[in-house]
Order: sequence, then structure tokens, then C-alpha cells
Amino acid sequence: MYLRNWKICETGDFEETGASNKDRELVCWILEINVVSSVIALHCQGVLVSSREKMSNCEKDARTTEKPTPLTLQACLEECMEAVDLFLNNHFTESLDKLQPRVKESMYHALIYATVLEMQAMMTFEHDDIISAGSTMKSAQEVCHRFRKKAALGGPVTNFSRSAGDKLTEEELHAELCYAECLLQRAALTFLQDESLVSFIKGGMKVRNSYLIYKELNAFIHSANFCKGPNHLHLEGGVSLGIGAFNLTLSMFPARILKLLEFAGFSGDKDYGLSQLYEGATSHNLRSMLCALLLLCHYTFLSFILGTGEGDVTEAEKLLKPFRARYPRGAIFLFFAGRAEEIKGNIDEAVSLFEDGCKAQQAWKQFHHMCYWELMWCFAFKRDWKMAYFYADLLSQESRWSKAMYVYMKAAFLSMLPPQEARPFGENEVELFRQVHSLKQKIAGKSPPTEKFAVRKARRYRAGCPVKLPVPALEMMYMWNGFTMMRKRPELTEGMVETLAEAERAQQDTPLSEYTVDDRCVVLLLKGVCLKNQGRTEEAEDCFSKVHKSEKKIKFDHYLVPNALLELGMLYTQLGRKEQAVKLLQKAKHNYKDYSMESRTMFRIHAALSKLKSDSSEEEEYTEL
Repeated sequence: MYLRNWKICETGDFEETGASNKDRELVCWILEINVVSSVIALHCQGVLVSSREKMSNCEKDARTTEKPTPLTLQACLEECMEAVDLFLNNHFTESLDKLQPRVKESMYHALIYATVLEMQAMMTFEHDDIISAGSTMKSAQEVCHRFRKKAALGGPVTNFSRSAGDKLTEEELHAELCYAECLLQRAALTFLQDESLVSFIKGGMKVRNSYLIYKELNAFIHSANFCKGPNHLHLEGGVSLGIGAFNLTLSMFPARILKLLEFAGFSGDKDYGLSQLYEGATSHNLRSMLCALLLLCHYTFLSFILGTGEGDVTEAEKLLKPFRARYPRGAIFLFFAGRAEEIKGNIDEAVSLFEDGCKAQQAWKQFHHMCYWELMWCFAFKRDWKMAYFYADLLSQESRWSKAMYVYMKAAFLSMLPPQEARPFGENEVELFRQVHSLKQKIAGKSPPTEKFAVRKARRYRAGCPVKLPVPALEMMYMWNGFTMMRKRPELTEGMVETLAEAERAQQDTPLSEYTVDDRCVVLLLKGVCLKNQGRTEEAEDCFSKVHKSEKKIKFDHYLVPNALLELGMLYTQLGRKEQAVKLLQKAKHNYKDYSMESRTMFRIHAALSKLKSDSSEEEEYTEL
């Protein structure tokens, strides 16, 4: 994507000739989105090992164990299916024992075993885990490479093509598929383990090579001269996974990012991606579970957080139903079931399911952290600030993913309590806010946007007598699209309106400062969202318009104006004022740059415009009929 900033040295490596911070910011956002999705989805292919020592012992045992009798491709697939089944029933050790002995001889065993280490690397964020995972995934890729078609002179074919496809055996086709998966997973690790843009180039090349293999395989297996082998369902499922994931992910990017990706040879079609993943999820194959989980991630996370906050709970529950029947205590299905209830506004039911997910197994502690994050927000929706603080505190102690964010949320929840109320563990929100800056981390050379936002908001607490943030917990809730979860629960929205009214009264009693306009506009934006949820459209419109009119007076929180225009545009869409909606959304898209959480806002604007375009197309189609 950014080859203009690089030249190839004599050694074959890349040398940077100049790359903008905007390029780094853009790629960091792409990385953050895909890493979050991968953490949730990749688990079904492997078993999480609880510590680096245990993983090292497993690798040592695999090397010293006597070489087992070779299995046919079909037998390998059946054994891996059994391992996945054990895993989904929370039998982690048994699943690992099933995979371990054949990691040097079976491409599928090697791929899944390597995915185990990648999962731990992403969940623990330990440097040694990332290095170990990269080494094991490279070994898995080498195993897959051995099974690929050999050229006339004895060397392996470097690139799969449709023209050469009819000369490949079934096993060699599966080798191409597994090789593509290894490339994709190694790319993710490349992004994590090195902070230079060289890593982005190397990782980007792996992603592109993987994409091209998937694309050629997909064309070949649907060609007239293709003959299905006995394990075709597994091959087809793997191709559906790759093609579906690429198309779905790429289709979500705003136009300016898509142009860069198309320049690099990528393209994305949302409907086609969803259909491919659905086909893979509903057929009996090794990757059906991963297809289902990617769809669940899309319906309950990506389209929700990076979209208009609607998601597709009906489709998510439809996918979950057969798996919950087969794995009633399966931790991952309890988690997604909880997420579905949370989106519907059934907070108590969601809390129960997340707690059950934690109780279902104790071996995979990192999975608990995903549940803690959702539980934190569930109690925040209920304005139970102490319980929300409790889960943020657990995360700050146990998870390495984002210490700055967890400590910021602890401080945010404490600041929502009345000044005279005792703080848990004697902690003080001012001191916690002051710690945030020192805890920020970098992924591929850049801090995650959510951490950067937290650091910027906490910056005012460095002063000797800091000006208090008005509603920091609700402000961060907005960034995660949390207010849309309360639309169907009037009592929850009413509670938030009361909290914002208290904040407005407190602002009237607070001396004027350089933060006054910004803080009042924060409350107005959030109040407008709540009023929109209550159907009080004129009052909501007034709130968003006031934020827009304050544009020149805002000193720090420049994200407020484009988000106010986004909310006003979605309100006009809801009211049928589509031309006005498009104008506001286009203004928010083109007139504002370099503000906090810009990429997340751009994703939402893109989703809102796409929805308008889709609705207009449906209306035209109906008129023609």
C-alpha cells in the first residue's frame, strides 16, 4: 500500500525513504480492528495454553515423542475435527493432547497447533509469546510448504494459479489453502512484534499473497474442469472462510482507505462476503466454526461498534442456536449469547450469561477478560459505578491488553460517584487519571486510538487543581456505541438523562475555565443521543445544533462537531429527511480532519451513508415494481 515510501536494498530488505504519520495512523486502525476480531474468532481452531512454560514443554514433548504412524488427509481432518469438538466442550487439555503428536507431519495439526500460540500472543501481549508464536507459525508454514506441488526441477511452486490447479492433487490443494492461512496469521504477528514500517510492508505482502491464493483457489474450485475430492467440503469451507473474511472486512472500510487497498489489488463485497461465510458456517467442515464466529463478530461487534449501532442480533441468534444446543456450556457461545442479549438491552440476562461464561472454564483466564470487559459496560449501563469499577480493576490487574484504558475507566467510574462517597480500596480518581499517560503502549509503533483518547482526556489532571471531567464514563460509552444498547430500555435511558442533568447543574456552579465550552458540548452531545433514543427529536436536534454552532469556541475536543453532525444526519435519516442527512454526513466526512477517534467516526459515517444508499435503492426497486 505504501511502496512509494520504500526502496529495496541489495539485501532484499526494505528501506524507508519517508512515511507520513497519517500512514502510520491509518494502518494502526486497520491493525486494531483486525486484531480485535482475530482474538475473538481464532480461538476455535486451537487450545489456549495457560503459560509460556507450558507451551515450551508442549513443544519439547512434540520433538521428543516417537514419530506416530502417518495419517491420510481424511484421517488428519477427522482427528482435527475431534480436537475442535473437545475444545468447544471446554476440554482443553484433551484437545491439546489430540493435536500435539502430529505437528511435524500434518499440515492441519501444524496449523491449528500454531494458532494456539498465536492466540496466546494476542491475548497475553507478552513479547516472548509473540516471538514464540511467530516461530511456531513459521514452522507450520514450512510443514504446509512441504505438501505443495513440486516444480519440474524439484522446487515447490511459489504461486498457485488456476491454470496449474488441474495438475494438483487434493492434498496439494489443501496445502495451498493451509499455506494461505499461515501467511495471514504470520502477517498479524509481524505487525505485533516489530514497530517499524518495514513490518507493515512485510506483513502487507503476506496478506496480499494470502489473498491471491484464496482468490485463485476460489476461481478454480468453481471452474468447469474441477473434480471434487473426498474431502471437498473441508477445502470449500476453507476457501469460503478466506474469501468471505477478506470481502467482508474490506467492504467496511471508508472510501479513502478502500482506494489504497484497491491500488494494492484488493476488493471487497459485503453481501458476497457474508454469503461465503454463511455457506462455510452451515456446512460440516473443519472451518465451519471459524466462519460462524467471524459472522458473530461482525453481527455483534464490528457492525455495531463501527456502524450505526444496529448490528444484526436476529442473524447472530440464528447462528448460535444449533451450537448452543450442542455445546450448552461452551464458554465462547455463552459469551456471544451474552453479547446478543446486551445489544437487545436485556442487561440482567447478559450479565448472567457472561458470568456463566467465566464459570464454565478456568483454564483459559484470558477469555474471562473479554467477559469482564462486557460486564463492566453492563453495570455502567445500569449506573452501578462501583461494580463497573470492580471489573475495570480486575482488568487492570490481570490483562495486558490496554493498561492505560483500564486505569482510565477505573478513574472514570470513580469520578461518577458523589464526592462524599467512599472510594473502593481507598483509590483516588485524580491519582488514577495521572497514571494513564505512563501506561500507554504502542502497537506497530503507534498507540491505539482509544488509548490516545484516554491520555488526551486525562491530561487536564496533571494540573495542581484540575478541572473535573464532566461525565467521562458516559463519554467513553459513546465511543463504544453503548447508548444504542439502551434504546429499547426506557428506564436505562432515563437514568442517563438524569445523570446528564446533574452534570449540567454542576457545570453551572463551576467557575469558567478553558475547558468550559468543551465540557458543555460533551454533555450536549450525549444528552442529544439520549433524547433521540427517547423519541424527543426536536430537543435532540437542538442539542446537536448547539454543538455544531460552538465549533469555533471548542479548544480541545474537536471530535465533538463531526460526531454531532453524524448524529444529526442519522436523526434526519430516521425522520425521512434524507437529502439533509446526506449533506450533513458528507460535511462531517470531508470538512474535519485530525481529531480524536477520527477513524471510528469515519467508519460510522461510511455505514450511515451506505444505509441511506441501500434504503434509496430499495425504494427505487419498489417503485419500479
